[in-house]
Amino acid sequence: MKNKITIAIDGYAACGKSTLAKDLAKALAYTFIDSGAMYRAVALYCLDHKLIDDNGHVNLAQLENSIGDISIEISTDQKVFLNQQDITEAIRTPRVAAIVSKIAAFKVVRQKLVEEQQALGKSGGIVMDGRDIGSVVFPEAELKLFVTASDEIRTQRRLAELQSKGEQQTEAEVLANLKSRDHQDSTRAESPLVQVADAIVLDTSDLSREQQLKWALLEVQKIVEKI
Repeated sequence: MKNKITIAIDGYAACGKSTLAKDLAKALAYTFIDSGAMYRAVALYCLDHKLIDDNGHVNLAQLENSIGDISIEISTDQKVFLNQQDITEAIRTPRVAAIVSKIAAFKVVRQKLVEEQQALGKSGGIVMDGRDIGSVVFPEAELKLFVTASDEIRTQRRLAELQSKGEQQTEAEVLANLKSRDHQDSTRAESPLVQVADAIVLDTSDLSREQQLKWALLEVQKIVEKI
């Protein structure tokens, strides 16, 4: 395909957004950008620098003063670096997952990361997934997808992911975390998770990874043929 477009993928946690985005980017020879990893990096910074107390309260003033000291890089092989330190595995732990939606709700965080994301994607030929990609980061994206899945499927997927890394959580704990993140992401004042009017919905509950990719590639083809 000669014409390179911008593909924005939004949706709830553990619906398969990142997997689909990675597969699409590989199939199209596009650049994949995991916006969620960037927010997780800031959340990890807050934890490591004691910007969150034992009750989960964030020192917003300190975060605002520190935001300029946070440098995030994502390599071509999807390793995530926070101030030049590899945090690829550290950001996928339950302690980060428990607070990332809270950190992502702060205006100062969203402004910094949205600016960085827009700069990364200004030339097109990218696939980016997250919560506000089609609504805020790339409202003019040629293709917008909104990914969903049942709570049961999402819970099983996240459990499998955690178990593969040696993390132990119950189904109830995982579901509670997912529902909490859903609520925080959808109700926050800054760039809430929404399904934009021109997004195409993909329910991944009963689709294999291969079926999801095939469906998405057909949607890309429809767009490219019109350009």
